[in-house]
Amino acid sequence: MLTADEWGIVWLSLQVSLVAIAGALPVAFGLAYLLARGRFPGKVVIDALVHLPLVLPPVVVGWMLLIAFAPNGLLGALLQRWLGVSLMFRWTGAALAAAVMALPLMVRSIRLSIEAVDPRLEAAARTLGAGRIDAFVTILLPLARPGVLAALVLGFARSLGEFGATITFVSNVPGQTATLPLAIYSALQVPGQEVTVWRLALISVVLSLGALIASEMLVRQGPGRDRDAHVL
Repeated sequence: MLTADEWGIVWLSLQVSLVAIAGALPVAFGLAYLLARGRFPGKVVIDALVHLPLVLPPVVVGWMLLIAFAPNGLLGALLQRWLGVSLMFRWTGAALAAAVMALPLMVRSIRLSIEAVDPRLEAAARTLGAGRIDAFVTILLPLARPGVLAALVLGFARSLGEFGATITFVSNVPGQTATLPLAIYSALQVPGQEVTVWRLALISVVLSLGALIASEMLVRQGPGRDRDAHVL
């Protein structure tokens, strides 16, 4: 059984992860569509920038977010001046860090599904009188839906495991930014907390494993996928 504090950590982690993927989804879909269907100079550069968080140390990503969204940073100052909002040491900042780290995986999953949809289907719909938006909504979105759902689940799993960017950007504040990975790290620093570590680690494994299995099952439902298709 979990203690009240441990349940609070779990719920905070779920909250941060859900907000992260909700905020990242529109951006991920737009980038995935641009990379899948776009033909323009510099596409490879945009593709590399989108996937940069996958290869950069998470601490570097967190440091970049800190520079940008600190109270004296460019974006942080604008948020503070216009909206009176600060992301520092708050769960919303943890959600932003998780969204940035999950974005590349979400883009990849959605892009693969969009690329699996034959563009001739949309072209045929347009020759039958459907507009560009109608063809997009009635042809592309339904066929790409498994990849979008897989992206949400995969992004959720990645957000649950986010550590380096979060602790660098918004620190480890109990009740605000202390998600499961940060809480496990804190418990490891305290003698006699092995049982707490085991409980929180087990929850992390179960949630992440379930999300990964779900994402793989969803992506195999897409058009043109076989039983061995996968998103990872």
